[in-house]
Amino acid sequence: MLTKFPRSKTSPTNSRPRRSRAKELPLRAELFGVEQLKRHARFIAVQHKIVSGRASAQLLNRLDQNEKELRAFNRATLAVDQSRRVTPAAEWLLDNFYLIEEQIQLARRHLPREYSRELSRLTSGPSAGFPRVYDIVLELISHVDAQIDAESLSAFVAAYQTVAPLKLGELWAVPIMLRLGLIENLARITTGLTQNRRDRNLANQWVERLQAMAEKNPSRIVIVVADMARAEPLLSSSFVAEFCQRLSRLNPVLHLARGWLEQRTLEQGLSVEQLIHQESQSQASDQVSVSHSISSLRLLSAID
Repeated sequence: MLTKFPRSKTSPTNSRPRRSRAKELPLRAELFGVEQLKRHARFIAVQHKIVSGRASAQLLNRLDQNEKELRAFNRATLAVDQSRRVTPAAEWLLDNFYLIEEQIQLARRHLPREYSRELSRLTSGPSAGFPRVYDIVLELISHVDAQIDAESLSAFVAAYQTVAPLKLGELWAVPIMLRLGLIENLARITTGLTQNRRDRNLANQWVERLQAMAEKNPSRIVIVVADMARAEPLLSSSFVAEFCQRLSRLNPVLHLARGWLEQRTLEQGLSVEQLIHQESQSQASDQVSVSHSISSLRLLSAID
């Protein structure tokens, strides 16, 4: 029924920029205790297939990419309108960006391009082409949610070596790899935070159109709802949570839009309440992972 209305020429865009890193989720897997970490270290030691010899400086290239990602996110956060909410994870990143920059420079200084090319690297798997010691720390970070401590680090590396001993140069590189891995984790988190921010911005654009129509001509709100239905915005948890939060503070007439949203989410097998809860959990998880990553970066000098 809504699709019978003409579409406005000023509908908010629904284009979602291509995310080249979309499949690179934060380093967040099942949490392991020390004994589980040891078992996992022995397991990946069996799985790892390595090759030696000179290779391209993929680690430093990756660090450059991550630095660009983090800098872009920081600039975007600084530019956010003060009337808009900033997520807790984004606040952590903003407040500690100076530390992240210091750690990036430290990692770059301690990992000369020639040295990074000499480390044994993996021949297969998600980290193919990267040094195996880098993959080792990524696995550790994943299973402690970036909360690194000396005990878990030592136990993990020692257990790995009961199956596949590491070279002295690889052991020396562990602290540097931890820095790179934690920076990688922060960059992956910002990729998701950036898309979530875009989704919230799109939700706000639609709410503002609805609010303007409610003030100008409430009887024509249905036309804006029809426009939104035809635009088919992706109903992510970020979009739905922001949309509903804004609507709850506005004109009761706008409940028509909430009704459309509830119907659309149900067609996708989810309820509005589930998506709002999902967004809350996602924001909490991102905040914990960011805080752990930053705290671990602070502790690295002691672990060295």
